[in-house]
Amino acid sequence: WLIVASAAGAKKNPAWYYNLAAHPDQVRIELDGQTHDVVAEQPHGVERDEAWQTIGSSKRFAQYQAKTDRELPIIRLAPR
Repeated sequence: WLIVASAAGAKKNPAWYYNLAAHPDQVRIELDGQTHDVVAEQPHGVERDEAWQTIGSSKRFAQYQAKTDRELPIIRLAPR
C-alpha cells in the first residue's frame, strides 16, 4: 500500500508522518474491516519517482503537490 503525507498541500508534514518515521515497525492499519500489521518505509530517488507516477495521476494529490514547496512524502506500507 502507498500513502501520502500531503496534509492537503500544507507547508508542513502531518503529525502522523513523524509517528511513522519514529516507529516504522509498530504500524497497524485497518482496511475493509481487516487489521494488518505493516512496516512503514519511505522510498527515495527512482523508487519514489515510480511511486509518484501512480499517486500523481490522482488529480487531488497533484493539486496538493502544486500548493506546497515541499516534496510530499510517500510511505510504502509493507506487510510484516
